[in-house]
Amino acid sequence: MKIKKAVITAAARGERLYPVADTIQKAMLPIIDIDGLHKPVIQIIAEEAFSSGIEELCVICAPGDGERYISAFASLRDNLVKSFKGVDWAKEEAEKIDQLLSRIQFAEQEEPLGYGHAVYCARDFVNNEPFLLLLGDYLYVSNLLQKRCAAQLIELASQENCSVSAVNPTIEHQIGRYGTLTGKQLPGNAGVYQIDKIIEKPSLSVAELELQTPGLRVGYYLCFFGMHVFTPVVFDILEKHVARDGSNILLTPALQELAETDKYLAQEVKGNRYDLSKKLGWLQAQIALGLAGQAHDETLTSMVDLLAEANSRKSS
Repeated sequence: MKIKKAVITAAARGERLYPVADTIQKAMLPIIDIDGLHKPVIQIIAEEAFSSGIEELCVICAPGDGERYISAFASLRDNLVKSFKGVDWAKEEAEKIDQLLSRIQFAEQEEPLGYGHAVYCARDFVNNEPFLLLLGDYLYVSNLLQKRCAAQLIELASQENCSVSAVNPTIEHQIGRYGTLTGKQLPGNAGVYQIDKIIEKPSLSVAELELQTPGLRVGYYLCFFGMHVFTPVVFDILEKHVARDGSNILLTPALQELAETDKYLAQEVKGNRYDLSKKLGWLQAQIALGLAGQAHDETLTSMVDLLAEANSRKSS
C-alpha cells in the first residue's frame, strides 16, 4: 500500500508551556532545525512527513486555529521575502513555506473530547486511505543519515500492508508517561512485533505482570514513539468508541481492539523522540536537533561552556 497522507494532532492548548502558549499556538513556537534554521515546530513536523514521501497533510486543531496558522505562515513568508532580499537561505525557506501552505489543510476539533476523538476528526481528510499520524508536540531525530523516522515506519507499513506503530525500548521509570505494549517478535524481522496488548501509561507493577516483552533488556518496555501508520479500519473502531464513550475518547482502547481484530505491528524505530510538552522537553529537543545537524559544533561548544560555568559556580 502507498501512504500519501499524514495527520498531525495539534488541538491541545499547551497548558504546560504557559505563559507563552497562552498568547501563541504552541506549534508555532520556534526551534532551530537540523538544517540550522529557526522554524515553527509544526513546520519541522510537516517536513518530517514530506521528506518521507507524504503528499498531503491535515492538522487537527482547535476552533479558529486553522486561519491563525495560515495567517502566521503567510506573515513569515512575507517577512522572509521583504527583509532578506537576495539571501539564498531566506528564499529557500520562503519556498518551503509556500509548499507547506499548498499541501496543508485543517480540521477543527470542536470540543476537547480526547485524543481518540481528535484522530477521528481526520476521517473525511483520510477518505478511506492509509495515513501517517504524528503528534504536534513531538520532534524526532533519526539515527540513520538517509532515512527519517517516519520513512522507516512508512517503509514497513507499505511492505506488510498493515497498521504499524513506532516504538522505543524505554526504561521502566519512564513508562508511566507513554502507551506501553507487548507482543511477539516476527521471525526474521529484528525489532518488529505482532502487538498483543497495550496499556496507556501503566504502573510499573502492572507492566511487570502484563507487558514484559521477550528479548528486551531487563527493566525496559516497548513504549509508543508518537508516530503511527494506520489503515482506515481504525476509523471504524473509533466510530464505535465515539458513539459509546461520549466525552473522553481515548486512542489506546481503540488500538487494543485493532490488535485483536486486524494485523497490527510495532517497529523499533532507529531514532529518538522528544516530548516538547514535558518539563525541559523543549531544551532536550533543541540540544538533540543541534547535535544532529549543522549547528553541531556550536551546540557542543555551548554545552561545554555552560557545564564549565556551572562547575565554576559550585566550586566558588
